[in-house]
Amino acid sequence: MDEQALLGLNPNADALYRQRAMVYFEQLKESQDAWEVCAEALATGVYNDDHVKFFCFQVLEHQIKFRHAGLSSAQQQLIRETLMKWLQCQLMNAQPEKPFIRNKAAQVFALTFIMEYLTLWPKFFFDILSLVGLNPHGVDIYLRTLMAIDAEVVDRDILHTPEETRRNTLIKDTMREQCIPSLVESWFQILQTYQRSHPELTCQCLEVVGAYVSWIDLNLIANDRFVNLLLSQMSVEELREEACDCLFEIVNKGMDPVDKTKLVESLCQVLQSAGFFNVEQEDDVDFLAKFSRLMNGMGQSLLLSWTKLVKAGSVKEAAETLQAVEAKVPLLLKLLVHEDDDISANIVGFCYEYLHILKQVIAIMLAVMKKLTYDDEYNFENEGEDEAMFVEYRKQLKMLLDRLAQVSPELLLEAVRRVFTSTMQSWQTAAFMDVEVAIRLLYMLGEALPVSHGAHFSGDTAKTSALQDMMRTLVSCGVSSYQHTSVSLEFFETVVRYDKFFIVEPQHIPNVLMAFLDHRGLRHNSPKVRSRVAYLFSRFVKTLHKHMNAFIEDILTRIQDLLELAPPENGFPALLTSDDQLFIFETAGILIVNGDSPVERKRALMRSLLTPLMDAFRLLLTKLPQETEEERQAALADCLNHAVGFASRTSKAFSNKQTVKQCGCTEVYRDCLQTFLPALSCPIQRGVLRSSVRSFLHRMIICLEEEVLPFVPAASEHMLKDCEAKDLQEFIPLISQITAKFKRQVSPFLQQVFMPLVLAIFEVLARPAEDNDQTAALEKQMLRRSYFSFIQTITGSGMNEVMANQEAENIERVVFTIIQGAVDFPDPIAQKTCFIILSKLVELWGGKDGMVGFPDFIYKNIVPACFLAPLKPTFDLSDAQTVLTLSECALTLKMIHLKRGPEFIQFLQQEYLPSLQVSPEISQVRCWETSEERLGCRD
Repeated sequence: MDEQALLGLNPNADALYRQRAMVYFEQLKESQDAWEVCAEALATGVYNDDHVKFFCFQVLEHQIKFRHAGLSSAQQQLIRETLMKWLQCQLMNAQPEKPFIRNKAAQVFALTFIMEYLTLWPKFFFDILSLVGLNPHGVDIYLRTLMAIDAEVVDRDILHTPEETRRNTLIKDTMREQCIPSLVESWFQILQTYQRSHPELTCQCLEVVGAYVSWIDLNLIANDRFVNLLLSQMSVEELREEACDCLFEIVNKGMDPVDKTKLVESLCQVLQSAGFFNVEQEDDVDFLAKFSRLMNGMGQSLLLSWTKLVKAGSVKEAAETLQAVEAKVPLLLKLLVHEDDDISANIVGFCYEYLHILKQVIAIMLAVMKKLTYDDEYNFENEGEDEAMFVEYRKQLKMLLDRLAQVSPELLLEAVRRVFTSTMQSWQTAAFMDVEVAIRLLYMLGEALPVSHGAHFSGDTAKTSALQDMMRTLVSCGVSSYQHTSVSLEFFETVVRYDKFFIVEPQHIPNVLMAFLDHRGLRHNSPKVRSRVAYLFSRFVKTLHKHMNAFIEDILTRIQDLLELAPPENGFPALLTSDDQLFIFETAGILIVNGDSPVERKRALMRSLLTPLMDAFRLLLTKLPQETEEERQAALADCLNHAVGFASRTSKAFSNKQTVKQCGCTEVYRDCLQTFLPALSCPIQRGVLRSSVRSFLHRMIICLEEEVLPFVPAASEHMLKDCEAKDLQEFIPLISQITAKFKRQVSPFLQQVFMPLVLAIFEVLARPAEDNDQTAALEKQMLRRSYFSFIQTITGSGMNEVMANQEAENIERVVFTIIQGAVDFPDPIAQKTCFIILSKLVELWGGKDGMVGFPDFIYKNIVPACFLAPLKPTFDLSDAQTVLTLSECALTLKMIHLKRGPEFIQFLQQEYLPSLQVSPEISQVRCWETSEERLGCRD
């Protein structure tokens, strides 16, 4: 090399030398092979002067950039060898080269990569990583080279020709396919190795990760292993600014909106738990500026995800994403008001976009509230198709409001509070639709802001305070007197929805009770309001009866006329329908039973409640046989039915803590039974009367317990006379209830009633019916099921004697019906029950000490049933119930083997299976399958 010319490379050289150096540089650039001298100088390291080294790299750069295609293969190979030799020298040097030398070297490496990676040097990264390992000097060049490659291939600020763009795309695709996972692993190793000893290398590496993450597979970086390492570096003072930038690039990466939300939330959770959200405790403004930029990126990413999810119609995911945004608002405000302008400026983008989204949410809320309002043309007295369509539309709006609550419960609560408070302040002059929708919105909050067991007035202070304020206003502002049915209904619906409010502020109970009881509620001029209030009043009392002890007798006095049984000849319309009265009777029962009165007073109050019903019942029952008009008979029977139903409804007030006996009310309910039971023998309107008395008996079995037993035989006798299929079907559950509850106590009665009941069932089932009478066929099928269920209850309740003490021919007849039910009727539900019964009978009577003659019955009838039933064409194993039947059939065989032992296997091998023309070999296999061990496995 021209040593004189090289002297001109020194910045302090005189103009003549500098001119000579420029001329020499041009000569080397234009020469076909003179540049090789520079390559040799770099490879051997003969020059120590930094400017000469830089000069050599410039010459080499020119050759690669502008004349690479014209170089021979040997010359191209020389460039690769020169670079690798120079890099190897760096590993052995005690001190690294100056930064400007390393940057120029990285540029030359990057240019060579671009020219040769796709063709001549596919192992570019493998060769470099193999050479440098974890040598700090080598790692430095490797990282600088990666940044130089990014600048040449990825940087969007640099303009490229179409050809260069196509080339760069191909390079990135090839890198993704061949080497990116290896590069990512090298970054992880560098970050992990040098985060303490060489923070400057770690920062470089973080910069590389941030640059490359925009176009590589994010899963390689956004995983627990890598992200946890990055987050740990957020706590290292020298690294945390670069770590912030790296995380910023990760969250800015384009990805699925749901996955983006999950990624951002997981990062935020870690950052918050590590204390980074406590920005007021951080003094490093440079770091806070970076952190503010990171949070800005996270917030904007979440808002972008929300927008995409809303457009895609993913309502649930959109709501979850906006909730995540809401959770960042406190931090947003801290950063926005920070005294350092850079910190504040970096979060403005998030703030601006959030306000834009918020504006949309508020606009939707206000639009929904407006559209919930009734219009003037809505006909409340005669609701037709238009009204039904609006009610349906309201339901859709409610669903939308619920979604808005998921998005921002605080916003919705505040919006409703504003509308409600302003309307209640002037309800006297406001239009009914405005008053109604204001209360309706308060009501809707109960579902929009769901809580466990209606606990709206505990927990979140802001929410409970707002709801308490609105409820206090509702019950004290006088709006319950508004003269419109829609407002009245909404008032009581809301009071009951938030009944737990009155536990917190019980002083409002008297005023609300008066609203229920006077012209505003139960005595309202609208039947619709009265009917709904009757139900709501019962719910209100159920929740708050403990707070009503002082008012019980006053309430009972005020509702006295509502408890009267309206006789059919009255001619005047009653305030409440019989269905509404059921709620009033139940409410009266709850007040009496749960009050603090002594037992004697409870007994007296309950008698005064039920005696008018009993008196009216006796009178009407006497009149019924005297009536000749069928319509009049039906009206009287209906009234009798109501009397029984009202008495039955009062018994719902009792519980395990407050039983009939503990309240001293046993006698009055026994009197009711004595009053009602004669109706069972009335030949007129028998179906209605029997059904109501039977229902009352069901209630009394629960409430009176053994006190009911003396009434059961006579009641059963009446109910078994002149039965229809439906009567028996409804009577059997009553007997089953008695059997299951009292067991041995009712054994004598069951022995007595067993055959009359069974014979009545047989008689009804034997009645002829037309082939196409589907109703009759279904009734018989249901009766047959009820019959089998009854037998199952008897056999399964430990009362063997009920059947065992019947006459032998009757037992045989009953058991044959069970065999018939298991085999002949294509009803898998009944068949399953029959096999359960047969298995139980084998368990009870099939052993050595069992019923005489029953083993023969097992072999002649039960065993064949177990084989014949599954062979029926109607036995459909694709039906789930049939599969269960097959299981019970197998269990029956298992029970037979358990009780009879080897004798059973011998019977199968020598008698039964041969009678079916089954070969001895197959018989042996079938017998093995029927053995206890095998059946046990199949269970």
